[in-house]
Formats: sequence, structure tokens, C-alpha cells
Amino acid sequence: MSTTPLPTPSTLDPSSFPISLGGQFRRHLPRYIAGTAMLAIFQLSLNRIDWLSKAAIDDVFGASPEQVTRPALFMFALAIVAFITRVSSRWYIFNAGRDAEYELRALLLHKLHRLGTAFYRTMSSGEIMSRSTGDLQQVRLLLGFGILNVANVVFAFASAFQVMVRISVKLTAVSFVMLPLMIFMTRIFSRQMFAKTRSNQETLGKLSDVLQTNLAGVRVVRSFALERRERRRFDDANLAYLEASLGLARLRGLMLPLVGAISSVGILAFFWYGASLLLRGPAEGGITKGDFFAFWLAYGRMTWPMVALGFSISIVQRGRAGYIRLKEVFDAIPEVVDGPLAAPSAVKGEIEVRGLSFTYERSRGKDGKGEPHTVLDDVSFRVPAGHSIAIVGRTGSGKSTIAMLLARLLPTPKGTVFVDGMDVCDLPLSTVRESIGYAQQDAFLFSTTVARNIGFCLSECESDEAMNRIRDASREAQVLEEALGLPEQFDTVVGERGVQLSGGQKQRIALARALVREPVVLVLDDPLSAVDAKTEAAILDAIERQAAKRTVVLVTHRVAAASRCDRIVVLDAGKVVAEGTHDELVAREGLYASFAEEQSAKSELEEIDAEAIEVAQ
Repeated sequence: MSTTPLPTPSTLDPSSFPISLGGQFRRHLPRYIAGTAMLAIFQLSLNRIDWLSKAAIDDVFGASPEQVTRPALFMFALAIVAFITRVSSRWYIFNAGRDAEYELRALLLHKLHRLGTAFYRTMSSGEIMSRSTGDLQQVRLLLGFGILNVANVVFAFASAFQVMVRISVKLTAVSFVMLPLMIFMTRIFSRQMFAKTRSNQETLGKLSDVLQTNLAGVRVVRSFALERRERRRFDDANLAYLEASLGLARLRGLMLPLVGAISSVGILAFFWYGASLLLRGPAEGGITKGDFFAFWLAYGRMTWPMVALGFSISIVQRGRAGYIRLKEVFDAIPEVVDGPLAAPSAVKGEIEVRGLSFTYERSRGKDGKGEPHTVLDDVSFRVPAGHSIAIVGRTGSGKSTIAMLLARLLPTPKGTVFVDGMDVCDLPLSTVRESIGYAQQDAFLFSTTVARNIGFCLSECESDEAMNRIRDASREAQVLEEALGLPEQFDTVVGERGVQLSGGQKQRIALARALVREPVVLVLDDPLSAVDAKTEAAILDAIERQAAKRTVVLVTHRVAAASRCDRIVVLDAGKVVAEGTHDELVAREGLYASFAEEQSAKSELEEIDAEAIEVAQ
């Protein structure tokens, strides 16, 4: 049977792959049908073995014991068939569950890539990791092991019931004396299992979040000497998870023995009444030795699935609880979506901002409503293709917000940002983000090598061509010598979020990463905040060289950096208060001129201090 093609995150079409449990079941229905058919054949084979065992026992204790060879051979052949079909049923159904897990994981990553900052403000990375691993595993068990066991219970019950009723209706009724109680207890346990499983998985998510934040911020924890407090915080989360896990374990520990005890009462009833029927014999309305043995085989086949039904229900309920938590991610609405237009054949790089205003909610009160805060108010400017512009302003004036809105990393208002005259909201996200390279101020590095961080956009980082591009970008970003000075040079692993590097090194590696990509528009969000004056001058030279090849938008608070750009936009409290060249803005009395004066005085003081230190030495 042909297998269903599996998606990969890079080639995924979400509309082709269902995220619901029912949709995944229907998508892999051929495998489930094949696996169910194998289970039916398996239980039918056992049914025939029961009848053959009855015939064999009656022959052994009857007048023709030599005839036992024939049913014995048939039983051997059926045992082989049962073995093959049992293994095949697991192969089909378990693989269907694993393929569903693979697809849901790919869909989950695709969804997480599309969700914006509003979602990540409400759900921590530790919680997302818990859902992406533990909850998804429970869904896989539901769609594999759970479905197999439920189907097996149905077929085992039907197969065994046919043998039992044919042998003795009365004995069957006596053996089923505890069945109503078992069904009742199973329903009660099923409800409690769902609630406790969901609580257990939620506490695991909180524990994962505490652990993840401590690992990511280990330097901060150490620098503030807060190890003891963070251990207490971890202990509280760990204890909550332990209590939730023990509650779930107690429920499962009670369920299986209780279901087994109820089943044992039925077994005792069978032996008591079955023995009396055996002693009577067929002549007095009883049963033969073969009947007793075949009934016991059938009853044993049905008893174990009934006992295992509690475990199967546990798997199903845990899978349902896991899926509900995953569905919260799948149902989240992305803030930024693709526009209706097709991707243009080429992007030149002209940027225009028209009347851009942006407001977000600061915080949510008890009523669930947030306080609106206007970050940008009627901002307008234009950058011709191949030119550069600097956006200058005080901290909190909205500079970084403009940078993120240009690349649509925030929900850009429609009709406010244009690339080559096209509204970025009408373009595909891939077009916008491939054309506009964004180097953020708070540099994020992946826990991998320096080379892989710089060459993140490259499909192959180890090739000679890729390494040449990585070295050139490192040289431009003034981080090449420091990279070569690391223990493993470009193969040095930088640690979680670049914990092994200084802030300046991380910032320059992030700048090199943006340069390697060679976008049409390069947006640099304060790339000089963590470098010294000498490095700053070298990076500014590199930025000038980049501006000669592409459009550059430089967000900065440094006048020395802004002066290298063709035009400068000055922001204050989210509004444009001045625009012009460096010389024009310095000549006016305003915010930019005061920046220039303050920074010039600061530079002179630093030079005087440096000379004094040199003389003292």
C-alpha cells in the first residue's frame, strides 16, 4: 500500500494538511483501514483456534484421540496467520500515528513562524516547548496506540462473545455479571483522567518555562546572586508538577487494579458455574471438557482487552487533553498575513512612509482591556532606491517600531508603508522580508557556531563559497579578528543566545548576518550601541559602502552615524520634528542640533581623559 507523502516545514502548504484529530484520521484512513482489517483477521484466527481447541480436547478425551492431529495442524497454521496479522496491524496503525505526529509538528512550526508578538507575549517559550513535545506525543499515542487498542477491544469482544454464546448462554451471562459495573467505573475514571491529565500537562509547561528562562538568563542570575531564589522558584514549579503527576498516577494506579478486581469477580463466577456445568456433562445440560477449555480461551481473550480498556481510555483522554492545548496554538490568529498581490519580478528598493501611526495596548487590567499607547503619530518620509536615511530620536521615540513596521514584523497599518510604490500589506510576506533585511538592536544568536549564525540565510554554510561570504561580512562588521581569535574560530559554539560572547560581539555578528543576506533594503536598528569609537568608525565606513549598493535605513541615536546618511529624520514622542541633511539640521536650533552638541562635548571629554591616562602611564 502506498504511503501518504509527508510535508516538510520548508515546502508546507497548510491548506493541504488537517490539524483536527478527525482530519488526521481521515487523511491516514487507508492505513487505519488496513490495520483494522489485520486486527479483524487476527481476532478471527483466534476465534477459529478456540473452536479447533474444543475439537482437539474432545478428541483427546473421546473415542478417537488419534484424530487430534488434524485440528492441531490447523491451529498451528492459524497461529502463524495471527502472528503476521498482529504485527501488520501495529505496523499500519502505529505508523499512521507517527506520520500524524510528524505532520502536526511541521504544521505547528509553520504556525509559530506566522504568529506575531501579541501571541508570544501571552505564551512563553517554555510553554510552547511543552506543547510541541509532551502534548504532541500524547496526540501521537492517541492516533496510534489508542486507536489500535479501542479497535482491538471491539473485535476481541465480538470474536470471543460468539464462541461463549455458542457454547453456553447461561455461562456467558454469569461471566458477564460484573460487566455493567466495569462500564460504569470506566466512565467515571474517563472524566477524571481527562481533567487530571490536562492539569498535569499545564504544570509541566510552567516547569519548562521556569527552566528555560533560567538557562537563557544564567548570567543575569549569577550576576545578581539570585541562584537561591531561582532554585526556590524552580522547586515550587517542580513541586506543583510532582503533585499533579502523583494525582494522575494515583488515579491510574487505582483504575487498573479496580478494573482488574472487577474482572476477577467475573472469572470466579465463570469457574464456579462452569465447573458445575462440566460436572453435569452434555447429557444433563452441561458442557464438555472441550467446551470448558474453549470457553476459557475465549473469555481470557476478552478479559484482557476489557482490563486494558482502562489503559486505552487513559491514552485517549491524555491525547484529547494534549490536542486541546495544541489547538490553542493552531487557533491563534496571526497579526500579519500575506497580501493579495503576487510577488513582483524585481524590487528596486524605494521606501516611502505616508502618515504612519501606530498604537498598541500597554497592559491589560482586571476587565481584560488594555490601555492604548500611541508610539507613532503621522510619520512620513521617503528614501529613493540606492540612498540612505537615518532615523534619530530619544529613547522611546518610536525609532525601532518604524524599523519593525518596515519589515512587517509588526502589523503595519495598510496604506502607510510602500516599497517601489506598492503597499507592503498587499505583497506576500516572503517578498517583503526577502527584500528588507532587518538587523535588530537586541541581537539574537542561535546556540550554534559563529559561522552558522552569520550564514544563517545560506542553505549551506560549510562550502568554500559560503565561508568566503561569511568572512567578507565579518570583515565588514568588524568582527573577523575576534572570530578568528575564538578557541575554534568560526566553528566556536556561542552558547544559548550567544552567552559566550560580549554584547558588542553579538551585535556585530548580527550585523554580519544581515550583510551576508545582501537584501535590496537594509534596515539597521542601532547597530553601534555596544561598540567603541574605533570600531564604530570602521562599521560606519562599512555602512557607507553598503549604502552605495542598496537602500539603507539606519536607526540610531548617534549623530556621527546619522551624518553619513543622505537624509536624516528626527523623531520626538512618535512625531517627525525635523528632516534634512546633517548640515541643514545642525544649522537649525532643534533636537538634532542639541544631540550634536552634547555628543561632540562628550567626545572631547573622552579624548581629554584618554590623553590624561596616556600621560599618567
